[in-house]
Amino acid sequence: MSAFAQIAVDLSAEAVDRLFTYAVPEGMAVSPGQLVAVPFGPRTLEGFVVSLSDACELPPERVKPILRVVREEPVVLPDLMELAEWMHVRYLCTLVDALRLMLPAEMRGGRVREKTRRYAHLALSGDALEAFVAANRRAPKQLELIDALRRGDAETAGLDAAALRALAKKGAVEFYDSERRRTPRALADERRTADPEPMPEQRLAVARLTEALERGGGRFLLHGVTGSGKTEVYIRLIRRALELGRTAVVLVPEIALTPQMVAWLHARFGGDAAVLHSALSAGERFDEWRRIRSGEARVVIGARSAVFAPVQNLGVIVVDEEHETTYQSDRRPRYDARAVAWKRAQQHGAVLLLGSATPSITTYMRAMPGVRPENRLELIELRQRVKGRPLPEVEVVDMRGEFERGNHSIFSARLASQLRACLDGGHQAMLFINRRGHSTFVSCRACGYVVKCDQCDVSMTWHQAENALRCHYCGKTLPPPKQCPNCGSGYIKYFGAGTQKVQEEVARLFPDARVARMDVDTTREKDAHARILERFRSGDANVLVGTQMIAKGLDFPNVALVGVVAADLSLNLPDYRSVERTFQLITQVAGRAGRAEVPGRVVVQTYEPDHYGIQLSAAQDYRAFYTRESAYRRAALYPPFTVIARIVYSARDPEAAKAAAEADEARLGAFLDEAGAREDAIQLKAAEAPIRLLRGEARWQLLLKLYFKADMDAVAERMQALADAAPEGVRAELEINPNNMI
Repeated sequence: MSAFAQIAVDLSAEAVDRLFTYAVPEGMAVSPGQLVAVPFGPRTLEGFVVSLSDACELPPERVKPILRVVREEPVVLPDLMELAEWMHVRYLCTLVDALRLMLPAEMRGGRVREKTRRYAHLALSGDALEAFVAANRRAPKQLELIDALRRGDAETAGLDAAALRALAKKGAVEFYDSERRRTPRALADERRTADPEPMPEQRLAVARLTEALERGGGRFLLHGVTGSGKTEVYIRLIRRALELGRTAVVLVPEIALTPQMVAWLHARFGGDAAVLHSALSAGERFDEWRRIRSGEARVVIGARSAVFAPVQNLGVIVVDEEHETTYQSDRRPRYDARAVAWKRAQQHGAVLLLGSATPSITTYMRAMPGVRPENRLELIELRQRVKGRPLPEVEVVDMRGEFERGNHSIFSARLASQLRACLDGGHQAMLFINRRGHSTFVSCRACGYVVKCDQCDVSMTWHQAENALRCHYCGKTLPPPKQCPNCGSGYIKYFGAGTQKVQEEVARLFPDARVARMDVDTTREKDAHARILERFRSGDANVLVGTQMIAKGLDFPNVALVGVVAADLSLNLPDYRSVERTFQLITQVAGRAGRAEVPGRVVVQTYEPDHYGIQLSAAQDYRAFYTRESAYRRAALYPPFTVIARIVYSARDPEAAKAAAEADEARLGAFLDEAGAREDAIQLKAAEAPIRLLRGEARWQLLLKLYFKADMDAVAERMQALADAAPEGVRAELEINPNNMI
């Protein structure tokens, strides 16, 4: 038995980002990966056992003993410990920050435990029980309880407490505790479904993937048009993994997609399926984690954090809708779940399968010729929809012409007529707008003043239901003004349209429509996503209005019409990926139509009908879009041909943020000169961030654009050191190729 343990104390601070040595008390069994309690200065903290040793160079008086083991079983498996150490280096985070990702947060500090129920059991039987009954004829309630327990053990919560105490005191009844698992709603349905007949392309895809699985793994991109049956390929690959005694993890980008994917996999794999995501209750997440940890569940479905599920002998990792930005964490550690999945697949000799109808430019490029073997993905394509169904017919409507004809509605005449025809035909429609709320901003028509949040440099959105202006960044709310705060006029107007306004307009134009709305505001409650989708699936609602939550992955056989209300909202964002994201959104949401026997139609409303992003999404021609967009990125020196790194400085004092950014610009420039990397730098500049004020703090950024050939690891390490050394009162965060540039 080892005498010493090297422990990462559960304290997220650069100053203590190292291992501390503790003595293992005599008789205490400790293993790597266990959670233990240790003395740390005047406090008692939890810590992760990273390794064990027989010797220690420190003097005995400096080595304190472990106080106790918090959980008997290791909470971090060996491969996950290795993964945490890799993330520690890769993402420039503390080791503890990485280790915390490996288990439900509530397990730390003992905030969640197994849920148990107390049961009563007859301690007497046979002649002894009959003698007891005869001796207690004058205690009818106790005899009633005995009769009930003759039929079987019963939960004490439903029994007469006084009679139970009396029987226990007399030795006639004993108690025991039994664990009760907390089951997520998505796993409550016990229905199982049979396998559909695969299409020829699906068969070929499954054959290639299972061959790789059986021969040591591989990395693949499954590019299939919407409705081509990518999920069926996932399922058959997973089944083969289970037959080989291995496990699988399936990642989806949105919690909104999780109920549907869980339903599909649960219907095929039953109790082997488990779900992990942040919308579960603490108890549900803990119990599902334990089912996975014990090997009871072998197929894990979840959002980004499910990539850390404690599965053993991993055989398959699927990343569905791999192009989605939600796979990138926006808080430290700023990990990319796709890169973590790549690492886990490498650890286990597993198959990594990235799937999408609209892969990211970066991912698709890895499947092209000329990529180095260590970065390469093998491309598998599904070019046809299941059963040869046609792709939906897409029509682009020029909203400039609608305005000229006097139509000031948010619906073009074409979309309104198609929606009428869809409802009259007994079908369903989905209306997509990438903006929640009622109106996008409130402005004065006299002076042009726009109501902005005084804590953030963004306009506030009007939410009609609560008649309030809300900032979607910090959550601040204000009553809508009756007079302009700037000029005092009463010419206040609500501009633009959000999901709430679209919902109202549908109700006004089509009184017979049954409208459901799906956005951040309507899905705050637990299981709200599943309830809204079930309402639409059952036909209780025949129009679904939503943000990008409804734009991908969902499969509803009766949807005949999809309307993209405002395609330009994402097209003109100040981000080099705005065209790519517009193409992805339109192509994905268009793919929700015509997925069964009902033919699909799509109406795309835009003020820029000739833009290549709009035209190619209408044509659903990904290869042409990739060729055009990658050529633009190469010419404009944007990722993946370059790397963009920035440090964002936030401070209550605007001058402090500015001074920190400008000082670090000089320091980073000197580092590039010393390292001989200045020639690789395309741009190095300190400037105000696009959103200059956020949650009451001024924001500046230090932006660096580098050629890909640069030693990015050394540059990132230096930039992280600069961020960590930010002056007091300034918060600095490093981002590499950030999801958005605000």
